Amino acid sequence: MRAAVYERTGPAHEVLALTELPLPEPAAGEVRVRLGWSGVNPSDVKSRAGTRTKTLPFPRIVPHSDGAGLIDAVGPGVDAGRVGERVWVWNAAWGRAFGTAAEYVVLPAVQAVMLPDEAPLEVGACLGIPALTAYHAVHVDGGVAGRNVLVQGGAGAVGHYAIQFARIAGAARVIATVSSEQKARLAREAGADDTLNYKDGDWTARCLDLTEGIGVDRIVEVDFAANVGADLAVLRPEGDIVVYGSGAPEVAVPFVPAIVKGARMRWFIVYNLTAVVRDRAVAELTRLLAAGALRHNIAAHLPLSRIAEAHELVERGALIGNVVISVV
Repeated sequence: MRAAVYERTGPAHEVLALTELPLPEPAAGEVRVRLGWSGVNPSDVKSRAGTRTKTLPFPRIVPHSDGAGLIDAVGPGVDAGRVGERVWVWNAAWGRAFGTAAEYVVLPAVQAVMLPDEAPLEVGACLGIPALTAYHAVHVDGGVAGRNVLVQGGAGAVGHYAIQFARIAGAARVIATVSSEQKARLAREAGADDTLNYKDGDWTARCLDLTEGIGVDRIVEVDFAANVGADLAVLRPEGDIVVYGSGAPEVAVPFVPAIVKGARMRWFIVYNLTAVVRDRAVAELTRLLAAGALRHNIAAHLPLSRIAEAHELVERGALIGNVVISVV
């Protein structure tokens, strides 16, 4: 089968290569998915670049955790009726050498989730990291019903879904930060009541005005390192900052503003969600997809032969939305 691989970290065009690998066979409890689409996420790019560590966990890696396709084979113990099922997959490359940047992937059956017919197949490649991250950030610790929510980076892959989940969950007001009018339109179309351009003066004062000086109840945070000071400025007392990303590995937290407000900070990584939490999120996501209740923003469709270009687009933040790769 055709696959993209890397055997060392570094620039995308230098380390990513196309090759032929043996067709994998599913073991007990596993399924094989004939992939149609592979999603490219910032975490995939950082792993390939060696941002966190330059030591590879495996000699050769097929990248990408997210993807979608059709189950074409099952291992012992898996219902044979699943053959032919449209699915999206999660954590394909988490702790594993074989991700979705290939024509086929084998993984535990639970990691291949039925994709409703109402959702285009490429949408399935945007769910494992972006949509599940957004869903958990909105619903963790009691959720956001009746609360004011600030989504940092409202036009990003996670932020775009977070706005929608917050609106569906009954948030009183959804505010999103953006960096351009184009991104503001995208956030408003997703359901944001207000958008704030963080490049235009003191956006924190405007955020406080929108909440009558009280501040927001929850912040969904894409870059804690960049925004911790502003977050504490607009957070109401006893409010939540739910952090799923940071542009720096270490962050200095302003102690006095945080303790005076009794700020609660919740950290999580989508790869490590518990089975109970993930199952609940997957069930609700399936319901919303079947109902056609979600907007999806795929900014680029590229073939597998252009995987290096896809990584570079994500690395530079050059596009507004998800980047998916066709592996058909």
